[in-house]
Amino acid sequence: MPSKNIQQDTWDLVIKPQTSLFDLNLIDVWRYRDLVWLFVKRDFTAQYKQTILGPLWHFIQPVFTTIVFLIVFNRIAKIPTDGIEPAVFYMSGITIWNYFSSCLNGTSNTFVANAGIFGKVYFPRLILPISVVLSNMVKFGIQLILLLLVMGYFAIKGGHFYIGWSWLLIPVLVVMMALLGLGVGIIISSLTTKYRDFTVLIGFAVQLLMYATPVIYPLSFFESSKYKPFIYWNPLTPIVESFRYAVLGQGSFSVEYLSYSALLIVIFLFIGMLIFNRVEKSFMDTV
Repeated sequence: MPSKNIQQDTWDLVIKPQTSLFDLNLIDVWRYRDLVWLFVKRDFTAQYKQTILGPLWHFIQPVFTTIVFLIVFNRIAKIPTDGIEPAVFYMSGITIWNYFSSCLNGTSNTFVANAGIFGKVYFPRLILPISVVLSNMVKFGIQLILLLLVMGYFAIKGGHFYIGWSWLLIPVLVVMMALLGLGVGIIISSLTTKYRDFTVLIGFAVQLLMYATPVIYPLSFFESSKYKPFIYWNPLTPIVESFRYAVLGQGSFSVEYLSYSALLIVIFLFIGMLIFNRVEKSFMDTV
């Protein structure tokens, strides 16, 4: 009989069950980096589809929030701002806080919001929370520009406009906020596949967490308070204070406390990826 040439199929991708909890497949995330940018574009365009003002909402929201803070916390409560122009003080805190809260809220709903996509096509699931973090950087950039414009306005009126080496800290602090939001967000996202209570809790918890972070008050305001440990050991506190110091040249900056935040970020991110990796194997059965 004539010999038959058996042609062996070659595959670009082999999908197989994960055999280890620590098998995170980060290489696959890099291979699908083009898909990350597609999701980033989708998140940004879909958010403002059928809206009149579109990205202008990124300006409107911090402006109105700053006005409310000025009335409630500056005029009524008379909370000091350590010599910083109150509008600039509040807007600097709002800018970095909004980025964290957007990342946390977006990533914490990954499995539930994208169950339809996950059930139809394969791609590394970690891509979606990463795309949320990246798309929110556009929003952060717009609000940072607004902050600089407000700083410029008060500088024209005789105030102080700071430009210095500390501006180099801004990218580092933004990345730290992104990783913290990603780490905590994917932990909550993994838990919501079985416990939907977390979807209700997260919005409420983020609001409460803002008051435990020096967004509307300086860190010195709690210097002699019994609640000082709760504020100081909040991993968001050093990042917010360092961001205010980086942009305004005023406030507190501590390498020690910032290192503490970095350590917790690594822990949250590592634990989050492990839990996310475990849940993604069977979440379609419970979501």
